[in-house]
Amino acid sequence: MIRRWFIRFMTGRYGGDQLNLFLIGLYLLLYVVFLFSRLLIFQLLGTVVLLVSLFRSLSRSLDRRRAENARFLQIVRPIKRRWTAFRARTQDREHRYFKCPNCGQQMRVPRGKGRITVHCRSCGAVFEEKS
Repeated sequence: MIRRWFIRFMTGRYGGDQLNLFLIGLYLLLYVVFLFSRLLIFQLLGTVVLLVSLFRSLSRSLDRRRAENARFLQIVRPIKRRWTAFRARTQDREHRYFKCPNCGQQMRVPRGKGRITVHCRSCGAVFEEKS
């Protein structure tokens, strides 16, 4: 009964997306900081963030909320890509990563081969690198 009421209530409303998840995570972070610092500003900021998230979830202007989420993803996507590449590089023990001195392209060579000649696929530069 409550479930049907909630489904009817949410019909035509925006609901959740990645930006809302980020806002809820930010609220939790601000709340934890408030618990440790007891500064009222963190509780106030957390409450504002939570209200914005609630407003976005219950909003009926779907196009605006989708545009906001798209802008958020545009900002977050390069950061997420860099973080994923950084984690892959730090966990890869079989290769050594470096940049091409000519064009700056990220490259990798097998570890433990000594000095090797490397050909950049991007600009065609040839140089020696120690692996």
